[in-house]
Amino acid sequence: MIIDIGKDPDAALAKVHELGLPTSQIFVDDFGTDLVNRLRQALQKYEIEATSVVVGGPGKEVWDFYQGPLTIGLVPKATRAARIAHIKKASDFAKQCAIPAVQTHCGFIPENPNDPVYQEVVMAIREVAGYCKRNGQNFRYETGQETPITLVRAMGDVGLDNQGVNFDLANLILYGKANPVDAIEILGPYLQGIHAKDGMWPTNPKQLGDEVPIGKGKVDFPRIIERLKQMNYRGAVTIEREISGPQQLEDVRAEKTYLEKLIG
Repeated sequence: MIIDIGKDPDAALAKVHELGLPTSQIFVDDFGTDLVNRLRQALQKYEIEATSVVVGGPGKEVWDFYQGPLTIGLVPKATRAARIAHIKKASDFAKQCAIPAVQTHCGFIPENPNDPVYQEVVMAIREVAGYCKRNGQNFRYETGQETPITLVRAMGDVGLDNQGVNFDLANLILYGKANPVDAIEILGPYLQGIHAKDGMWPTNPKQLGDEVPIGKGKVDFPRIIERLKQMNYRGAVTIEREISGPQQLEDVRAEKTYLEKLIG
């Protein structure tokens, strides 16, 4: 499960433990030393493996087709320097917590490699991925805003060996970028994490498709899990349900049961 630890890692990880999940991706916004110690204690207490630190911002990020390209990830120039600095802080935080990877949305990476913004984004990613490499970590791209082949092209142009993909199955559908069953053939060699999430194709060209509980959307989970087995994928399958409150926990519990039956 991906969990925002906020100011209280113990309470956040107690939820993960209560759901019987052995791994978690940790969303962090505050990188204070005090939080490092409390997160380490909570991970040990609940015997949970943190597979990555997830980072976003600073500044506004709007998850749609119009404001998204202007606000998400390392693409927008106005926030790029601040976000590079933020990811470096996340990397230092992850190192102190012995968490092996940092992941983020890089944004709407241009499809056209001749676009000047494409080269700028490649340089920005090289800077943060290189920083993670020096900290002994992998840098993971969360799929979503770019087509799978654009992502592979960017990784090749960044040219570092610590890059990987956190394959968000639903995002590819929500953004209308690819069917995950097809995308896995392109992204397979780079998979380091999976977001088990479901969703619907966008029908309004201004808004993303709707995220829905696993099994209620367009992700073909039986085929995806079968393909992951064929590829000998050994990483975590991390449930992400983008609502809050009691219903979120109820849905995650049901989704865990569904996925366990498929994984076997």
